[in-house]
Amino acid sequence: MRRNIIGSAFLALGLAALLSGCSDSGGANVPDWTAKDRALIGSLSLSTLPRLRPDPSNRVSDDPAAARFGQALFFDKRLSGNGQVACATCHDPDRQFQDGLPLAKGIGTTARRAMPIAGTAYSPFMFWDGRRDSQWAQALGPLESAVEHGTDRTAVAHQVVANYAENYRSLFGPLPDLSAVPASASPLGSAESRQAWAEMTAEQQDQVNTVFANIGKAIAAFERLQMPKRGRFDAYADAIAQGNAAAANAAFSASEQRGLALFIGKASCVNCHNGPLLTDQGFHNIGVPAAAGLPQDIGRAKGVVDVQADPFNCLGAYSDAQPEQCTELMFIVAKGDDLTGAFKTPSLRGASLRAPYMHAGQFATLADVVAHYNAAPASPVGHTELKPLHLSADELAALEAFLRAIDEPVIRTRGD
Repeated sequence: MRRNIIGSAFLALGLAALLSGCSDSGGANVPDWTAKDRALIGSLSLSTLPRLRPDPSNRVSDDPAAARFGQALFFDKRLSGNGQVACATCHDPDRQFQDGLPLAKGIGTTARRAMPIAGTAYSPFMFWDGRRDSQWAQALGPLESAVEHGTDRTAVAHQVVANYAENYRSLFGPLPDLSAVPASASPLGSAESRQAWAEMTAEQQDQVNTVFANIGKAIAAFERLQMPKRGRFDAYADAIAQGNAAAANAAFSASEQRGLALFIGKASCVNCHNGPLLTDQGFHNIGVPAAAGLPQDIGRAKGVVDVQADPFNCLGAYSDAQPEQCTELMFIVAKGDDLTGAFKTPSLRGASLRAPYMHAGQFATLADVVAHYNAAPASPVGHTELKPLHLSADELAALEAFLRAIDEPVIRTRGD
């Protein structure tokens, strides 16, 4: 399975207790890491990120020509109902492929925050609720969302015929004759769009679905190339794993090291933010307050239903995978109280640079985030997994300092 990138072995390392060498006197003392601490910290470095495996559901996932085609599609505003919205509208490359807004805005305003793309090729489920199981299936959803791209699958297919016929043919073979296919039709969307879809023949529907799926696969080939960049934490983690204390102390200040000790110890952040991408790829209810003015969001409880019903999932007719290759979907956890109000653990890679936080931008700053974990309030829906941490003001500051240091590229001299 892909869910735990590092595998269960590193979990056996356990969580190190906060060590006595972490006192705040003078800001000079730093943790005296144990062997288990060093191994755990080393496992969080991007140096341990395994080679990306091919996506069996997408036969062009690692084709450079598909990535170039997908890149063109990613920035093409013609794939929207008003000609003004592209994938890059909400997933801006200059903003870690997100938009910096509490709620993403396309043709309208969505009910959730745009997620960054880097490293998502390693994730078995996409979106905050995991309602899609591949990057290519994920790419299709916004196209037909009334508040995102606001278009539909026959319109997208016609755009491909008009503007990308050669790109398409070189990767996927001949395009079908769509001359008799309505300009706008889909099994989703408005009553008129659904009626137009219902009036199409089964063969036409299949042809359009095939083109639509292949567009998602090309976009995914481009998105698979987007990976997080090394930061100061990676230099520190590598130095700790190698026993190079001098290099470690040059990379991290004393307060940042104390924050890391909290991260893997007393604060228990590493329970969910583990592995080189600093996410367990799972779904958790952490009691995030409801966003004002939005309907109740039950998160994974609905997402798991949606991904199983998705015609473009790994087991669907448009997947290139064999059923036995769809292990995540076949063995999905589909029931349980813990799914209600649970949302995907975001990677902490780049997190300090992409406020606001949580699935609807409920927290404006990292200080707000760590304060929420410290207080562990009741969840507005379902039951929170958090328990109060009872961190002091100094400990909260150190934890925030560590979170900010993860992505900073500049090697600093030790000191507070």
